[in-house]
Amino acid sequence: MKHLHQNQEFRLNEILFEHRNKEYGAYVLRNESDRVLTKALFIGVSLLAAVSITPMIISAFKTKPIIERIPDGPHILSPVDVETPEVKPPAVQPVRPEVRTYNATVPTPSSKAPDKKTEKVPDDAVAGPVDNFNAPPTKTDNYVPPTSNTGTGPIVPEVKPPQPPVEKKNPDVIEVPAVEADFVGGINVFRNKVISNFDGSGFEGSGDLMKTTITFIVETDGTISGIKANGGDADFNNEAIRTIKSVKGKWVPGKNKKGEAVRSYFKFPISMKFE
Repeated sequence: MKHLHQNQEFRLNEILFEHRNKEYGAYVLRNESDRVLTKALFIGVSLLAAVSITPMIISAFKTKPIIERIPDGPHILSPVDVETPEVKPPAVQPVRPEVRTYNATVPTPSSKAPDKKTEKVPDDAVAGPVDNFNAPPTKTDNYVPPTSNTGTGPIVPEVKPPQPPVEKKNPDVIEVPAVEADFVGGINVFRNKVISNFDGSGFEGSGDLMKTTITFIVETDGTISGIKANGGDADFNNEAIRTIKSVKGKWVPGKNKKGEAVRSYFKFPISMKFE
């Protein structure tokens, strides 16, 4: 039947490709289609069987884990094996006979118990197993420890570290006058003179912003005195003081409420950055 089907296919291909180029790909493909389909079916069935059988083969070749017997090590005793030593209560030491005692034991209740004689217990008696009122009185401990002589030496006064002297401002100088002192020509003229006279050759290339505040006293005659700087860099402070002293010119002194010239403080901040 299969051979007949192939013959029919072959005849059909011959009829279709009669008087045509049989070397064309379609003619070859139609003739070989059955063989290709059979080969593909065989490969597919083989792959399916391989996928199904592979897990069984793997499980069959798995080796069982080898359980090694651990050699006997030190035997650990269970709580039952450990013998717990019997803990006995400490024995009651008998009270020394030279100490007065009174019987502190509790008698066992009984209908035939004899009547206990009531006798006054001495104040210095201590609890014990029997009454012993005839012992000599207990000696009292009158020991007084000797006093220590520690700390009875000469008293050393506390030495405090020296404190920096606190600068006292002159009471004759006014902090904030009614009219503030000013440079002749204006404060901008004074600032330009400071900038032009400042020698920054020793600070070039640092890239830091240098700051200080110059404080001085403007006298009533227009001169200045008591120049000081409170910046963080000593070299910058010294150069700022030198520059202020080198500036030529007079100041107009400050005035009080009455319009009188007074000595007054003046603060001049300086900040420069050297690239």
